[in-house]
Amino acid sequence: MDVERARAFLLALPHAVETMQWGENLVFWVGDKAIGGKMFCLLNLDADARGVVSYSAGVERFAELVEREGIVPAPYMARIHWVAVERWGVLRNAEWESELQAAHAITLSKLPPKARGVLAMPERAQAKLVAERRKVLAERAAVKLAAKSKPGKRGE
Repeated sequence: MDVERARAFLLALPHAVETMQWGENLVFWVGDKAIGGKMFCLLNLDADARGVVSYSAGVERFAELVEREGIVPAPYMARIHWVAVERWGVLRNAEWESELQAAHAITLSKLPPKARGVLAMPERAQAKLVAERRKVLAERAAVKLAAKSKPGKRGE
């Protein structure tokens, strides 16, 4: 497994969406983040960073996986049972696919009802709703940024 193969596999999963966040990280979501989707996998593209992949392992699998050489509790995410894999060779391709598919399934099962409802919509209606929601979120972020840049009464 490598980054390109993992990316292709992840994007082929139902309702998978990719974003670039937190520096050099490809983050994969079940459902778009704008409609309440949740992330299930992170591919770290930064060669100097620790770990190449972090993903949701689930309660049952977490303890078993961190016993393996090259798999550690994911920084900041271990409390919700995520693991970080230090190099691609830790798992065989079939194991990677099984683990990533399980991460997707775990996350899909935890989506709120409203997000599941959006995912059940026809693709065109879903895309329209996601676009509208992104616009609303962008407007809110702009207002918030503008409010931060105004001098406060204490700072005058």
